Amino acid sequence: MTFRLLKPFPASRKKILDIRTCVLYIEAMKKTRDIKSIEQSLVAFYRNQKRMPTYTEMMELFEVRSKSVVSYWIDKLIEKGILEKDEQGYLKLSGISFGIPLVGNVAAGLPASAEETPREVVSMDQYLIARPDTSFLLRVTGDSMIGAGIMDGDLVIVERGRLPKNGDIVLAEVDGEWTMKYFHRKGREVTLEAANPAYSTIYPREELKIGGVITASVRKYLM
Repeated sequence: MTFRLLKPFPASRKKILDIRTCVLYIEAMKKTRDIKSIEQSLVAFYRNQKRMPTYTEMMELFEVRSKSVVSYWIDKLIEKGILEKDEQGYLKLSGISFGIPLVGNVAAGLPASAEETPREVVSMDQYLIARPDTSFLLRVTGDSMIGAGIMDGDLVIVERGRLPKNGDIVLAEVDGEWTMKYFHRKGREVTLEAANPAYSTIYPREELKIGGVITASVRKYLM
């Protein structure tokens, strides 16, 4: 029996085939998965794991066999504003991915009909946080600010670097201890006041540092 050796494809021909194979594969993926389903997979993973998936995990999430196809979808997600990169270059979901529909208004006083026609999608991140790069969350302990509607166990959003005005609620370090109180300035004197008459006004004796201004509070009624 005689065997005939086949000549290998020239390098340029192999390159053309590789490119065509990649294009065909990507086109096939676009037919089976759309950007909405890819986004939903990412958001579901993030909600469950509280982190972004690795490229290897994305291959399983997107049901693909190549990291190049993962890169294709990542580029599309960034283009659509669904994904973005932080200062270190790490991927993160933008606020738009967690948007929920705003369907209308409801009266908190006398009974009234609540409209249920979808009007717009509201991202809670974008609604609550004006400057995400300088903001962080703290969990409240204690009842000194209940008069301001801030209860024990609530989360508050703190914005660093914001100049406090009279009446703002601030996170402050007073003589070595951290607290959250109303900020009041009269001339050169600064006082910190609670929103609960059971607590006395604080007069800084030696040192006062403002860690940030409270811009919002968040409370969950059901777990």
